Amino acid sequence: MPSDIEIAQNARMQPIVALARERLGIPDEALIPYGHYKAKLALPHIATLADRPDGKLILVTAISPTPAGEGKTTTTVGLGDALNHIGRRALICLREPSLGPVFGMKGGAAGGGHAQVVPMEDINLHFTGDFSAIALANNLLAALIDNHIHQGNALRLDLRRIAWKRVVDMNDRALRDVVIALGGSANGYPREDGFDIVVASEVMAIFCLATSIADLKRRLARIVVGYDIDGQPVTAHDLKAGGAMAALLRDALAPNLVQTLENNLAFIHGGPFANIAHGCNSVLATQTALKLADYVVTEAGFGADLGAEKFIDIKCRKAGLKPSAVVIVATVRALKYHGGVEVKDVGRENLHALRDGLVNLDRHIFNVQQHYGLPCVVAINHRSEDTPAEIELLRASVAGRGVRVVVARHWADGGAGAADLAREVVALCEQPSAMRYVYADEQTLWQKIEAIATTIYGAAHVTADSKVRKRIDALQASGYGHYPVCIAKTQYSFSTDASLRGAPSGHGVNVREVRLNAGAEFIVVVCGDIMTMPGLPKTPSAHAIDVDDNGRISGLF
Repeated sequence: MPSDIEIAQNARMQPIVALARERLGIPDEALIPYGHYKAKLALPHIATLADRPDGKLILVTAISPTPAGEGKTTTTVGLGDALNHIGRRALICLREPSLGPVFGMKGGAAGGGHAQVVPMEDINLHFTGDFSAIALANNLLAALIDNHIHQGNALRLDLRRIAWKRVVDMNDRALRDVVIALGGSANGYPREDGFDIVVASEVMAIFCLATSIADLKRRLARIVVGYDIDGQPVTAHDLKAGGAMAALLRDALAPNLVQTLENNLAFIHGGPFANIAHGCNSVLATQTALKLADYVVTEAGFGADLGAEKFIDIKCRKAGLKPSAVVIVATVRALKYHGGVEVKDVGRENLHALRDGLVNLDRHIFNVQQHYGLPCVVAINHRSEDTPAEIELLRASVAGRGVRVVVARHWADGGAGAADLAREVVALCEQPSAMRYVYADEQTLWQKIEAIATTIYGAAHVTADSKVRKRIDALQASGYGHYPVCIAKTQYSFSTDASLRGAPSGHGVNVREVRLNAGAEFIVVVCGDIMTMPGLPKTPSAHAIDVDDNGRISGLF
């Protein structure tokens, strides 16, 4: 079997402008091409779609991720192709991959096998430059902060309470904590600082929640960069930074349009991580897709406890979106891993481990049905080593919840291999549903944290030291209590301990840090040992990536 990148490089792509015209009726002048196979959809054209009815929104989520792999993005692409295959007009909405995981441990995020978006190399590398624009806007604000201090500090910024960090789109643990402005008075005032990865930046969150240039500018201006010596917030507006930041982001804000291997269209725009940010593609891309198609398939990052919760409680709450159906992706291999089997052994039939690992899937189903109030189907991303006995055990176990298990073979067979899944999703979209948030706007910040931890994670309690509690109380008192909370924690477990597989219950969730994202309009709650600047693994994916003398890239996956 050829590798993912070999399959992608042999794809028969169609010119994106012609494809968008033929499939979606988008006029040529409304597209801004970036080469032959990717383009941005101009914002003025998007404004003309406002009066069209919305299509059905389908959310793809997953069990808690494992080293054995689940294939959520692959399933999202496969389902989009499958809906088109059975005669439904469907669009796909995905996040842009970050270079951190591309060169780190996870690899790319363009799908796999015969369910991919292309051009795969472009999407996984620089794409249309959106992430560079976001990093530049973020770092322009950082430069303006230090320049303001150097030029006299008229705003009386407290150097000990500057919250704004620089960013880079790469895993680099050495940048987590740094000292800047060394070398003498000409270089400014030395102070402690640090870097986050681009996908954890508040500018990324703002970018993905903004609905227009005007909304983008409003949100950027509200960013709180730190506090003055009297403890009052200092904003990007105070630094006169918002306009220039928006100028850097102007072109990036237009959603990116590409195609699948089967020449179906997909928006790929924005890319906040779900373990340290809200984990959804841009609101602008999703809303636009809903005006252009009858079905829109989108994904939320990692498992239904992280990405799906934030999709519901942040993105849907802010944008007025409501999914009609949810797809929970799992693999037999990953479920056996949750049942205690090590990665090297997950390819062998093991009904006992599979039965034990089903507790992870069961809790995700329960959360989607009972706490999010949405109908769902379980998609088994099929692998050749899956046995009939394992598949039957899965079907029988999940049937008790009134949920179908559908084996999808999109990795091997493309859209045709997920046709049964597509038909089930169409049926689910016709069922009545009553989407619910996990918490209400009027609850306090602490109550919201407790609601997520105890209801979705199965925790017994939430803890925080006195400094963190004081910070939460101060945010509440300052008028930010109505904001949703965005919990940053490990994606590998319902707990904050990445080694606890399955569905741990009765554990504690410790809040280590709280960050105000006033422009994005949510509060980031950092739990456990999660880092907003990841590090590279011992053997990073970068070791396998190369380019030959003809410019052909290898090693991406």
